[in-house]
Amino acid sequence: MRALSIGVVGLGRMGLGMAANGVAKGFRTYGSDPSPDRVALAEAKGVIALGLADLFAASDVVIASLPTADVVAKVVEAPDGFLAKAPKGAVFVDTSTSEAGVSRRLAALAAEKGLGFIDAPVSGGPAGAEAGTLTMMIGGEAGHLARAMPVLEAISAKRLHVGGPGAGNVAKLVNNLLVGAHLLTVSEAVRLSEAAGVPAADVLAVVNAASGRSAVSEVNYPRWVLNGAFDSGFTMGLMRKDVRLAAALAAEVGADLPVSELVARIWADSAARLADGEDFNRIVEDKTAP
Repeated sequence: MRALSIGVVGLGRMGLGMAANGVAKGFRTYGSDPSPDRVALAEAKGVIALGLADLFAASDVVIASLPTADVVAKVVEAPDGFLAKAPKGAVFVDTSTSEAGVSRRLAALAAEKGLGFIDAPVSGGPAGAEAGTLTMMIGGEAGHLARAMPVLEAISAKRLHVGGPGAGNVAKLVNNLLVGAHLLTVSEAVRLSEAAGVPAADVLAVVNAASGRSAVSEVNYPRWVLNGAFDSGFTMGLMRKDVRLAAALAAEVGADLPVSELVARIWADSAARLADGEDFNRIVEDKTAP
């Protein structure tokens, strides 16, 4: 059998890293993005630039890294989109943080056409995309996952198949809701410590050796907060979106989550003080939050 070909839709900081890893692992890799600058960067890494319709027609596995579920749906359902142009057996892998209901609907439409759709949001940020060390949370049919697996292995280090279509999105929203909450709770714990005369670095050394630790205390604070870098590559706007989607999911399924409701409100209210483009770790500086 010929080697699988990859099409990457969306060549932002995440998509470009995944496309570059596809090239590095020997896959014929196509890319598409509305920004000529991003396309040029991809071409410099060996990616073959194509328009969307041609990319879908040429790709066995499509990797999408797009901003919202609406954009994903448009790309899949457009007259020249994935459903219309992809060859039978092709699989669309949506690495965006999207909505479970949208993913389930698109998976059903793809199945009717003899195509696959997998929701596989990722954790690890731009650095993980560039290094090929992402963690993927996967929802989809086992057969479609098997078809795409050689490509997923090229762009990620861990792949966790959570369940059927939409399950990957649920897992990602749960994860990011926890990250959003942990940023708030760790920031309050640090403020308490410093108010009581113990420097943040010292108390975090204790927390990280004890049961209060989290990825925020172990990674975010030393890498992006304590040194004032705030350059994680993930923005306030993106985290606000993810927390909002998690809150919407809770309302949709009727889950009573009073702590999460407070977390969602704090993140939403922070928009008055922290612009969407700011690094998401800046929430720890928002001392005016309720």
